[in-house]
Amino acid sequence: MTLNSQIFQDLPHVEASLNYLTPTPEKPVNYTYEPPPGVPQRSGKYEPHTLSIRNGRPIVGDLSLDQEGFALTAHNTTVQDFYDEDEVRRVYYPEAEKLLAEVTGAAKVVVFDHNIRNAQRSKPGENTIKQPVKGVHNDFTAKSGYSRARVVLSALGTEDSDVLLKHRFGVINVWRPIAGTVQESPLAVCNARSIAPTDLVATDLVYRDRVGETYAVTYNPTHQWFYFPQMQRHEALLIKCFDSAEDGPARFAAHTAFDDPTSLPDAPPRESIELRTLVFYPA
Repeated sequence: MTLNSQIFQDLPHVEASLNYLTPTPEKPVNYTYEPPPGVPQRSGKYEPHTLSIRNGRPIVGDLSLDQEGFALTAHNTTVQDFYDEDEVRRVYYPEAEKLLAEVTGAAKVVVFDHNIRNAQRSKPGENTIKQPVKGVHNDFTAKSGYSRARVVLSALGTEDSDVLLKHRFGVINVWRPIAGTVQESPLAVCNARSIAPTDLVATDLVYRDRVGETYAVTYNPTHQWFYFPQMQRHEALLIKCFDSAEDGPARFAAHTAFDDPTSLPDAPPRESIELRTLVFYPA
């Protein structure tokens, strides 16, 4: 079920292009590093579709992780420098785990990695800072949600991992600005209930030491897109990237950065962090 169509249509919006995967019979492949000679960094063809992206702020209190697959919340952090890897892990990881436990009622939360994004400071091969991703995607699939959870729990030496994975768990991203107000390349999120299972295309994500799997997304006019303009450092956007429950809750909230037509030409580059977390619900 999608958000009430009249409420959705009445929200303020911008018109922007989002890049969708063109339907393909072959499984797409994305490399996270420079691939071998002659091999493209990313297979599959993407095409832009111009559509309306609604401002979610007027209905922020009505949005939830289990209904639409995302939620915006106020959240202060004591992190001084998000470019300091040690401080992020030492200070921000516990803060985010506490936040998600409070929001979801989870019995256990584990942050397992993060990405910093800043197009101006990103230097592939020299640092780990990344650029915003401008292609509609979801970080995990029905398959890789389980496989990544097993890898994370194994690395932690969790003795009851098999028991944990028999009960409901999810993968939730915690996305936030880390400097000033977001003025360009904001993040758009799609109502998970407006995405048909056939819109999701499993894609290999190739690392040097392993192969993960994400979803690329094909265009469907039923998709309901939202964004939260002018996000600030004290706000966190929670995004459901996987849910083991198949009987009701939102499971996959696709998302993408986009070129905001209201951004000024000299707008500073977006600086953001996303944490990826395992959230284990009470048995």
